[in-house]
Amino acid sequence: MKIFFVSMGCAKNTADSEHLIAQLKLSGHEILDTPENVQAAIINTCGFIQDAVKENIDAILELEGLKNDGRIEKLIVAGCLVNRYEKELRKELPSVDLFVRSEEWDKVINFLGGVENSNCQLVTQAINKNFWTRYLKVSEGCNTLCSYCAIPLIRGRLRSIPLKQLIDEALMLCAAGAKELCLVGQDLTVYGQDFNGGTNLKTLIHELNRELPPKTWLRLLYLHPNRVNEELIDFLMAHEKVLHYLDIPIQHADSEILARMNRPCPPGHMQRVFRYIRSLDELFTLRTTIMTGFPGESTESFERVLDFVSEIEFDRLGAFIYSPEEGTKAAKFPGKVSRKTAEARCNKLMELQATISQERSELFIDQELEVLIEEIDAEENEAWGRSYRDAPEIDGLVCVSGIDAKKVKPGEIIRTKIFDCAENDLFGEVIEQ
Repeated sequence: MKIFFVSMGCAKNTADSEHLIAQLKLSGHEILDTPENVQAAIINTCGFIQDAVKENIDAILELEGLKNDGRIEKLIVAGCLVNRYEKELRKELPSVDLFVRSEEWDKVINFLGGVENSNCQLVTQAINKNFWTRYLKVSEGCNTLCSYCAIPLIRGRLRSIPLKQLIDEALMLCAAGAKELCLVGQDLTVYGQDFNGGTNLKTLIHELNRELPPKTWLRLLYLHPNRVNEELIDFLMAHEKVLHYLDIPIQHADSEILARMNRPCPPGHMQRVFRYIRSLDELFTLRTTIMTGFPGESTESFERVLDFVSEIEFDRLGAFIYSPEEGTKAAKFPGKVSRKTAEARCNKLMELQATISQERSELFIDQELEVLIEEIDAEENEAWGRSYRDAPEIDGLVCVSGIDAKKVKPGEIIRTKIFDCAENDLFGEVIEQ
């Protein structure tokens, strides 16, 4: 069967989608990039915040229209949106043939025809798009219970994936050509806490660093700032496969707001940790996420955010506006901030970050970087790829000139000397290919 597949949302969803796509291919189905001449369409949804819910509903309605026009025969809606709103979706979307909650991928396979196969090697062989970068999801759910966050309502409590299973999958991904493994979970720092002792993030990193091929990149995404300390930083930097890049979403910098978010942080902790990282490596890349407009956020508390960002100088920063999510504690908090004010603060924060990102990028001029090539322009003798400071799909790129298109292929790592930069992108010339 020919199937059109749409994956929405975060990197964790991407990891889920890749596994489901692999299962479908192993069952004899063909996955296409457009909804033309297909028998079925599958959308793996995101339901994290209301803006995402609206975007996902619009995407479902578009596919439903194709089905009603007779252009596709079957429509499957899967993932987080179903976890959160299954009853409402069933009522409002009668044309959908199958609703599937996250991790119930066997139901998709059974519905379309095929046999579920969890063999890691077969799964990796079935994935061939951008094979050089893969997501390794280490856990599901979350126990932190931030007051604004619907993830525990959608995905449940923390469930870590067994260490051996992760090592086996990582080895298979590398055997299939992966050069970069992005570790994802709601919070990597709590990996293994639901096991009966012994296994934790350090254990996982140590085993991956020991078992994986030389020069494999390990990129860590999403670490709770309260659980990142100098000891953990020293440990990570002692393992050569771990990139000097961390995604640590702070969400805010005002102590009262953080307490209301159920993310209380000891005074000075975040400043101390970030300063320590930069004391070890000035070019260490730090990414974070900050929310504006949380209930009770005053002008003064927002100014503390600006001061904090100016002090730390994150390389990358994503800002978003608070969304009151049904079922969360914060949705009932007093002190609502108007959408207009929240948007203005978000824009002001990103204007500040643009200047900082530009200044951080300028530090790399005349530096040599290894670049993982993703696209090649043979006519211009140039290629585009990512360095250690660029997570896939969310950060910048490196443009490499002077390449030999006959020698260089996507998925290869080449050494590049940087000669110019933009806010998020770097420009260099190949010195080794």
